[in-house]
Amino acid sequence: MPDTVPVMIEVEPAAAAALGDDTRRAWVGRVVSRMLQPASVDRLFTVMDEISAEARRRGLTDEILEAELEAYNAERRDRLPAA
Repeated sequence: MPDTVPVMIEVEPAAAAALGDDTRRAWVGRVVSRMLQPASVDRLFTVMDEISAEARRRGLTDEILEAELEAYNAERRDRLPAA
């Protein structure tokens, strides 16, 4: 991992044993680093825009999306218990 530093944290004995494996320890380090980074709303919007562009490239139109949402909502209404 680039730009990393070792840190010492207390964990349960079983977790310590699992972290004895170099590959697992590196994976856990990446997970912890990502968990502690502030969430980027801009990154989320970028990913959503990329997904939208790909869907449109593959032929998704507003009309298709509206029809799918309408069918989904109708199906959910049919599943709801009677009040």
